[in-house]
Amino acid sequence: MTINLNRPRRWLRAATHRPTMTPRFELLLQQLTTAAKTSIGFPAATDIDYRPLGPLLGVLLNNLGDPWTDGLQPMHAKGIERDLLDYFAQLFRAPLGWTGYVTSGGTEGNHYGLWLGRTRLPNAVAFHSAAAHYSVAKAEHLLGLPSVTVATLPNGEIDYADLQRQAGQWRSRPAIVTATIGTTMTEAVDDVRRIHQALDAAGVTHRYVHSDAALAGVPLAVTANRPAFDLADGADSISISGHKFFGTPLVCGVVLARRGPDDLPAAIRYTGAPDTSISGSRNGLGAVMLAYALDTLGTSGLSDRTHRARDVATYACRRLQHLGWSHWRNPGAFTVMLREPPDAVRTRWRLPSTAGWSHLICMPGVTIRQIDEFADELGEHRSATRP
Repeated sequence: MTINLNRPRRWLRAATHRPTMTPRFELLLQQLTTAAKTSIGFPAATDIDYRPLGPLLGVLLNNLGDPWTDGLQPMHAKGIERDLLDYFAQLFRAPLGWTGYVTSGGTEGNHYGLWLGRTRLPNAVAFHSAAAHYSVAKAEHLLGLPSVTVATLPNGEIDYADLQRQAGQWRSRPAIVTATIGTTMTEAVDDVRRIHQALDAAGVTHRYVHSDAALAGVPLAVTANRPAFDLADGADSISISGHKFFGTPLVCGVVLARRGPDDLPAAIRYTGAPDTSISGSRNGLGAVMLAYALDTLGTSGLSDRTHRARDVATYACRRLQHLGWSHWRNPGAFTVMLREPPDAVRTRWRLPSTAGWSHLICMPGVTIRQIDEFADELGEHRSATRP
């Protein structure tokens, strides 16, 4: 269906007087609802109901410019954003003087972190692992940073020996290193302290470390004996995605840094606020949705969700073991790696695959029933293909 631009007034009247969705959007909702039943290959939680925030869809929430300055434009939720940032600053153990904002997603968070690194170390060389998110290499390219890809260990974690070797070849220049806290395929976690040790051994004095914690940052932060990944462990900045662990129906994220740029730009006369973010205009609904999740659950609720999701991942491993299907899992991960299933199974359950391996991700909201249905279907295809 296309909108007839020659008759906009009739279309606007219909939209104004009909609070229900038109058939094309009803069809979209039906398609998405059906797809969600077998969507276990991509990280998006589904256990938080954001529909009580529906009335806010009737107003514009533009968190324009710096979150710490309200500015002239009144239709914003910067007060909620500031409360949200305070919470994450405590969660990720930010020092005094920290800064940050609510982003459009993990890609912008990575871009902002690497931009801060380049601002402080303009002659730096950027390093990231072969398992880093594709947005890291894109941000390095956009920022004009020389880029070096570091090998990974079998579990997907960065190879610290290779980082030391490659950084040593560039020891005369500063290093900007992206640590991946939950790799895309295996949910491996790079150790920030070991990254610093590798740079020390390579003779690199000046460095900046950004933690891309899009998926695993919050679950790890509410876990006892958490690995070294946050601002207290030596990261200079950290970013997360809101639509993954929190399952916000609007793509968003958060980025925090130990400190912002040395020179804060002056307020833009038109907006009344400094332009300290990459995107400028920012969707205030992202901050509202994340704050709603935190108000509803609290830290204890986030911890409970984490443990339940890991229990489902443990159960998935038991089902695969019972089938005799090769699989493995990084410690504490929601992600379960398994030998690539038949095409029909892999396609129906939307499982990404590489080098003969696929994965499923037991995000909060994935149920035992879904895992059973998947395992039963996998078992049926296996039986059907046996001689």
